[in-house]
Amino acid sequence: MFLAARTVRLSPVSRRTYATIPTLNAVSRAYAEKLSADWKGTNATGANTKNYIGGEFVESRAAVWHDVVDPSTQTLLTRVPETTSSEFEQAVDAASQAYKIWSRQSVLSRQRFAIELQNQIRQNADALARSIVLEQGKTLADAHGDVLRGLQVVETAIGITSTLLGEKMEVSKDMDTEVRKVPLGVCASIAPFNFPAMIPLWTIPMAAVTGNTLILKPSERDPGAAMIIAELCERAGLPAGVVNVVHGTVPTVNAICDHTAIKAISFVGGDRAGRHIYERQVALSRGTKNGKRVQANMGAKNHAVLMPDANKNLALNSIIGAAFGAAGQRCMAVSVVVLVGTTHSWLPELVERAKKLQVNGGFESGADFGPLISPAARKRVEGLIASAEEEGGHIHLDGRGVSVPGYPNGNFVGPTIVEATTTMRCYREEIFGPALTVISADTLDDALDIINANSYGNGAVIFTQSGPIARRFETEVNVGQVGINVPIPVPLPIFAWSGNKGSVLGDIGFYGKSGINFYTQNKTTTSLWRAEDAVGNRASVNMPTLN
Repeated sequence: MFLAARTVRLSPVSRRTYATIPTLNAVSRAYAEKLSADWKGTNATGANTKNYIGGEFVESRAAVWHDVVDPSTQTLLTRVPETTSSEFEQAVDAASQAYKIWSRQSVLSRQRFAIELQNQIRQNADALARSIVLEQGKTLADAHGDVLRGLQVVETAIGITSTLLGEKMEVSKDMDTEVRKVPLGVCASIAPFNFPAMIPLWTIPMAAVTGNTLILKPSERDPGAAMIIAELCERAGLPAGVVNVVHGTVPTVNAICDHTAIKAISFVGGDRAGRHIYERQVALSRGTKNGKRVQANMGAKNHAVLMPDANKNLALNSIIGAAFGAAGQRCMAVSVVVLVGTTHSWLPELVERAKKLQVNGGFESGADFGPLISPAARKRVEGLIASAEEEGGHIHLDGRGVSVPGYPNGNFVGPTIVEATTTMRCYREEIFGPALTVISADTLDDALDIINANSYGNGAVIFTQSGPIARRFETEVNVGQVGINVPIPVPLPIFAWSGNKGSVLGDIGFYGKSGINFYTQNKTTTSLWRAEDAVGNRASVNMPTLN
């Protein structure tokens, strides 16, 4: 049942198909059939993806469905519902009811869930990775990396017995003040297409171990990994209703923003959707109006500065890997390289190394990166590449129109290197594809000015062998995450995500200590237990004071 249908279905019976009917190759088909047979909520052979509400995988009664296709072939894998309002209410009600019980569970009980979830993910990492390759297009190795980075958050959540410790002090004779971190209630997580396992795993374990319940809305483009994770949570002993999964697009996001029972929203995705959720003044943006806590990680334009004293081999290989891995569809991808001084002469070698990258289907041996998520994404990326030439830039390596044997319908763009200026569209806008923009700078000061003037602030890196240069860069660059000879400086989850400027909205970061703070609120209790009160028989009318 591998049919092609690249358009959104407006009803189960009305859809448009193309003249040719693409199909998965034998390897992909075998994985798709196994996924469909082994997992309750997801499907990769043409049937529907289910909602997960109150511990049950439920077939939606939606009137609107969205096709999920393999981006390498455009083969229909599954259909995702635009969750109905009644189904959404059922999910919130299930989470609300579960919260009454789950929030009162001991921290040791919640820790045991995280321990077992870690085990379940390790045992089923192959299934998660294969689902990601089929729906998102990553290479198999990169998909396993997606799972691993999410697993690291689960492993960190196991330490909740230490990280949730409160504070207590005897503030006066026989008087104690205690601060405890208590859960918020029902929370929501809205995940992007580019990390279909990692981002749900940024939120599920952190929300659960702190005593909250969660409504997860995965991307409608690749929901399979989230559905597998939901089933793994069930296998790990998570009670029904603690995690619920609903699907959809803007209507479902609006429902999350509007519902008064939802106390916090965690979002990763594009600028437009992030602002829609966060900003009070944007039409239909209602998250903060309802008093919700919001964290939003959005667009990026990450720079790599190449200094003349850098280890050339390390720097060039690192930049290529960070720029083109996952077809550039990472919010921490290096999308700009700033060549300082004489390093401009290294540009031809950078181009030659990039030419050697293999673009192919994600299951193919030797593939370095796969397709973009959709034909629309490919069209946008190719348009930004063309704009560089139209505005006077120079395309040193052009990946448009790349031919991938065996995948004539894939959303492929090959590695692209464009030399431009900071006024051009290809620099100003996030490309989110395998296109590296090259900017020249005379000095480190010039490079810092370029980065600090950019509206985004997720990360920046420098390649140098000079300690003083590295220290100056680290001190003066205005981004949240800095790499020194490290191309993608994403912190491990014992620390917290720390992007800044236009890359984030909200002041509490993801995972680490920030994650604990996001999913909890402080409750302060002051108590007085004076020994003499047990025997005293005379009241005092004097102004009470603290001694």
